[in-house]
Amino acid sequence: MPVVSPDEFRLVPNQPQADNTDPLNAFSVDVEEWFQVGAFENTLDRKDWSSLESRVQFQTEKILHLLCEADVKATFFCLGWVAERYPNLLRQIFDAGHEVGCHGMDHRRIFEFSAKEFLDDISRAKALLEDASGVAVKGYRAPSFSMSPDCWHLYEQLVAAGFYYSSSVVPAKTDHYGAEGLPRTPFFPLKNKSIIEIPMTVAQFGSRTVPASGGGYFRLLPLQLSYWLMKKAYRQTGVGTIFYMHPWEVDPDQPYIQNAPALSRFRHYTGQSRMAAKVSHMLRSGSYGRLDSMLKAEFDVSGIDAG
Repeated sequence: MPVVSPDEFRLVPNQPQADNTDPLNAFSVDVEEWFQVGAFENTLDRKDWSSLESRVQFQTEKILHLLCEADVKATFFCLGWVAERYPNLLRQIFDAGHEVGCHGMDHRRIFEFSAKEFLDDISRAKALLEDASGVAVKGYRAPSFSMSPDCWHLYEQLVAAGFYYSSSVVPAKTDHYGAEGLPRTPFFPLKNKSIIEIPMTVAQFGSRTVPASGGGYFRLLPLQLSYWLMKKAYRQTGVGTIFYMHPWEVDPDQPYIQNAPALSRFRHYTGQSRMAAKVSHMLRSGSYGRLDSMLKAEFDVSGIDAG
């Protein structure tokens, strides 16, 4: 499965849509503990994770409640680490009609792995998720959106592990992740049609792109500015928003890590008390659904090998 160079990317064709229909947006949640985030990776040691207060079940259930109130189905990209400890949470997600996706085993960025290590990681996580939920897992999201042209060969391992699509790249450059210049609509990262990449939403301003996919930006920015960025991105691409968030973003009572860097604390904690209300408002402002549902409804994937 040869890797495709950036100038050879083939876009996934759009499905014809009726005129004047609202775009279908995708709502996704990256399910991880509050202490597994990149903001604390140099402050909290992995070996101490088991001694820290777990809040992921409470936090995820809070998001499940928001989705239930809005009658919205979503995609939950879950760590194998969480599925191993809270299998009932995975079943709860599936029983509520949501898609279960894979976020790797324990939130290591994928450029830290060799090809074999990466295949082992995603295979183990996928098996845990499938055992807990009772459903085949076909979608993957790299921790910290760490997929980039430097590790493009790892798509081959995703295919080998049985994944159908990935949503792991941000086509904008930030200080934490991203790769400006990548396609802004779903595309094939390999020369065959064995896997699809669904990039996160970004808005373009001249030659620069900025994230418009939710997460910390949605939490920190005024709500109307977030809406404006999402609408601008839609006008530019014709693709609805790929929104994402984390369970810890709706939990202002989580432990406060005083010795973390000031910028990390600002990014992690600011706006948590307002996040649930903002998400609830957003879910009622447009049409949202699962990532796999959006892919099938908006794009022609009929001839793609689903593995």
